[in-house]
Amino acid sequence: MPFTIAIIGRPNVGKSTLFNRLVGQKLALVDDEPGVTRDRREGNARLGDLEFTVIDTAGLDEGAKGSLTARMQEQTETAIGLADALMFVIDARAGLTPNDRAFADFARRANKPVVLVANKSEGKHGEVGAMESYALGLGDPIQISAEHGEGLSDLYDALAALMPEPVEEGEEFDDDDIIVSDEELAQRPIRVAIVGRPNAGKSTLINHLLGEERLLTSAEAGTTRDSISVEINWQGREFRVFDTAGLRRRSRIEAKLEKLSVADALRAVRFAEVVVMMMDAQNRFEEQDLRIADLIEREGRAIVLAVNKWDLMERKGNLISALRTDVDHWLPQVKGAPVVAVSGLMGEGIDRLMTAIEEAYAVWNKRVPTATLNRWFEQAVDANPPPAVSGRRLKLNYITQAKARPPSFILFCSRADAVPQSYLRYLTNSMREAFDLPGTPIRITLREKANPFAHKRKRPS
Repeated sequence: MPFTIAIIGRPNVGKSTLFNRLVGQKLALVDDEPGVTRDRREGNARLGDLEFTVIDTAGLDEGAKGSLTARMQEQTETAIGLADALMFVIDARAGLTPNDRAFADFARRANKPVVLVANKSEGKHGEVGAMESYALGLGDPIQISAEHGEGLSDLYDALAALMPEPVEEGEEFDDDDIIVSDEELAQRPIRVAIVGRPNAGKSTLINHLLGEERLLTSAEAGTTRDSISVEINWQGREFRVFDTAGLRRRSRIEAKLEKLSVADALRAVRFAEVVVMMMDAQNRFEEQDLRIADLIEREGRAIVLAVNKWDLMERKGNLISALRTDVDHWLPQVKGAPVVAVSGLMGEGIDRLMTAIEEAYAVWNKRVPTATLNRWFEQAVDANPPPAVSGRRLKLNYITQAKARPPSFILFCSRADAVPQSYLRYLTNSMREAFDLPGTPIRITLREKANPFAHKRKRPS
């Protein structure tokens, strides 16, 4: 396992800024408001030639037992247990606080190597605060500015002293010697984003999949802020699942922090291959649900609809079939998308959900042979020819698949700008039925076939 370092400290000392600096990406949300980070987040860090795993944690703070603050601290304690070493971060400009002193004792009791980091050390005020930190008894402070990238060479020296000696490398070989089979490629983790309105039960569902309280949950909407990724092995198949902040209507988003959380959730959707849209069983197909589904379709991601809190519904024989009818009515752009009734709290429907994700992923990657595609195309055009526009007939020549992920096709025709959208919808729906492409976005791009006689000049009359 790679060497693991947990970044700990009280709220708002710059832990997430340092995490982002070490991983080389803005993965963790950063804001002036204390307590932005709630769940622990892992990343692959690099500092010079040092490579290690770094864990960003919630700020150490005291809270009543069972409260959200107390459970945030439990997440931090778990990260400390997983780590090989700790980076204890203080705010050099603010100087030492009673919480710093109390949590320094906490870090010492962990019985692990501790690197004392005095962040925000730029300027005269930072110098004074860094000198105060000697009183913590954790050794010499490393003065840095995570925001500006200052002092990282000193941090490198401190971490290099803790890292284990590199293992001697065996015989060298070229990457070209590695042969990856189709079966191995098929076993790559499927990237899945769980999205939905606030308090739809996204984190609860992921916790049940993991079998542990990995993500914080609360009856309060908006508990999740960062998009946290976790690795899940389900019946031998690897998944990388992203928990995201709840998506509300833009007009209701006022706080800067919530805007950052929503932007992070949208990035997770763009990074994912399959997106699970969660709805509350008792308040399904609200306007925001429809907007989220439309966003997923526009981004071209495979979609699975999960109707959560199904254990609260009164059981009726035709309830599932009615749900299927509602999906096709409200979401015609992803007609046939898989819909699964689940209960993240009770664990109902989890097997069906994971199976639906795998099937949606397979459809999203599907390719249709050109010969088969054009046989269908001829039949579809013969059954329903395109309408004439301005008294001129539209000529549709042939179609080919340009790529998968999602299935995308190029239709060659005589007048691309004149083909009505209604006719493209007809072709899309016909294609779904003919090639078993339920729910996945389908892209049809029109391209005019070159006129071989266009370069010839007309003969004079």
